Amino acid sequence: MLPVAMSFGLPRSRSLIRIHRLLGAFALIITVALPAEAMPLPRVAVVTNAGTFVVQLEAVKAPLTTKNFLRLVAARAYDGAAFYRTVRKATEPRSQIEVIQGGLELANKVSSHAIPLESTTKTGLHNTNGEISMARTHDPNSASSEFFVCVGNNTFLDAQKQPDHFGYAAFGHVVRGMDVVLKINQAHANGESLAPPIAIVRIRPIAR
Repeated sequence: MLPVAMSFGLPRSRSLIRIHRLLGAFALIITVALPAEAMPLPRVAVVTNAGTFVVQLEAVKAPLTTKNFLRLVAARAYDGAAFYRTVRKATEPRSQIEVIQGGLELANKVSSHAIPLESTTKTGLHNTNGEISMARTHDPNSASSEFFVCVGNNTFLDAQKQPDHFGYAAFGHVVRGMDVVLKINQAHANGESLAPPIAIVRIRPIAR
């Protein structure tokens, strides 16, 4: 018998009940106190007419960017959009990056708005192989709905390596289907314009 129960002089049955209650309360405290990093990160399936790839989103490290992206996914804004741009060293040997880019034409014309930049300096993420990041204009806080997926090491796009020290906001990475990303990257293109564009059929949240 546990010393705690004996100290109260409770009968055996009441002691066990108290112990069970204490353990239950302790378990609840542990659950509530779990750090955000311990919670499962959200995933989405990007379904294209070239195949499907799955992206895990960094909701803890890049919360604003992830929230904005999931808002557009929930609104089905990307349904019918496309990957329209590819950059590859095979055709542009002097290029410092290799990416596929999409989301320019939002099918449902859902309202999109610019979000503050979550730089790689702040998040600790990097534009490495399979990373998904937000595209933007020269204004670092102009990203809204357009995104790109890195093919190979593109850390040149990190804040730490950009002359303006802003860079591009990474917020997730491909966990399955990188072969589809490579297929899109290598598809027929006129310069950097995919011809024809690769349709985004839909983007949906999926269970782990």
